[in-house]
Amino acid sequence: MSIVSPSVLSCDFANVQRDVEMINASKADWFHIDVMDGVFVPNISFGFPVIKAINRHATKPLDVHIMIVNPDQYVEEFAKCGTHILTVHYEACTHLHRTVQLIKSHGMKAGVALNPHTPVSALENVLSDLDLVLIMSVNPGFGGQKFIPGAVEKVRQLREMIDASGSQVIIEVDGGVNLDTGQQLIEAGADALVAGSFVFKSDDPAQTIHDLKNL
Repeated sequence: MSIVSPSVLSCDFANVQRDVEMINASKADWFHIDVMDGVFVPNISFGFPVIKAINRHATKPLDVHIMIVNPDQYVEEFAKCGTHILTVHYEACTHLHRTVQLIKSHGMKAGVALNPHTPVSALENVLSDLDLVLIMSVNPGFGGQKFIPGAVEKVRQLREMIDASGSQVIIEVDGGVNLDTGQQLIEAGADALVAGSFVFKSDDPAQTIHDLKNL
């Protein structure tokens, strides 16, 4: 069974509590929360007040993916918001090892995301320090984009790296995930699937989560 982390970026913001409670009651494992600053990516999502509001109602861990520049200055604040896993972008971190250690020093699990153009080999020397690697299967910034097929091979390569290192790093994939692409990713070695539009635009989001969970 895969880990499923529905992306609340695709929820109904006029009914956030309702959608949070749907995820609570579903087979989902985590809440995936995308934070965008309009600088690192060409979009702005939401910040700390929204995360705190979600955390007040959530009964499952917050899987927070920050697409921002200078992530180090906000690490402590994300911890205060109740973040369980904090994922930063490789491309946004000048001193990635330092950032990873900072995240862990605040009691969170540390993840690193890779944009579509970044090879998994970039993480070779920091892999043993990570809890999660997030493979972006779309260019970050917007929901509802088309899946980039090359992500499947990146997952396969990363799985080989992780297995060879003997570490327990979780492979998560975000972007264009549905039952078809999800199946391909799980077969390639992914552990966790992020799904936004596919879940929240379906006729029965809880059933869709259940179907992803059972891939």
